[in-house]
Amino acid sequence: MGHRLSKIATRTGDDGTTGLGDGSRVRKDDARIAAMGDVDELNSNLGVLLTEPLPEDVRDALTAIQHDLFDLGGEICIPGHVVIGDAHLARLDGWLAHYNATLPPLKEFILPGGSRAAALAHVCRTVCRRAERAIVTLGLAQSLADAPRRYVNRLSDLLFVLARVLNRADGGSDVLWQPERRVQ
Repeated sequence: MGHRLSKIATRTGDDGTTGLGDGSRVRKDDARIAAMGDVDELNSNLGVLLTEPLPEDVRDALTAIQHDLFDLGGEICIPGHVVIGDAHLARLDGWLAHYNATLPPLKEFILPGGSRAAALAHVCRTVCRRAERAIVTLGLAQSLADAPRRYVNRLSDLLFVLARVLNRADGGSDVLWQPERRVQ
């Protein structure tokens, strides 16, 4: 993977450009940079979620996902570089099947909330959806493999499921949307 910075304040971005992992420079508003930023923001939000008390298996999954997201950022940062593949998608699918099996079926829409950890998982889910949109935009404008898009799509589903799992782990349940609720 590209070169590592030994000095953070390089001033090379003062002109509104930034370096990619292959050494090329692009504008800071380039679709590739937007996607990288959204993936980085997701990873940072997962870091906040990981500060909460969590079941150990959920903590292990989220930690593995953080590493995957760092790899995904590297893939986006180096045009033509491929890191995320079928094994990453299969692992997400395995976690989805495992955690879905522990939950009652949904009959209503749920609101983001419940325990603090579940609410943070919902924040991660919404940031993940934004990262997915940025990756879709990038893939339409520039060359990008399909796996990154598929990975964040499945990850957002997993984060929704994990929010439900975390509410139960905290002794609560889903916060149900009440469509018939009226303003008083």
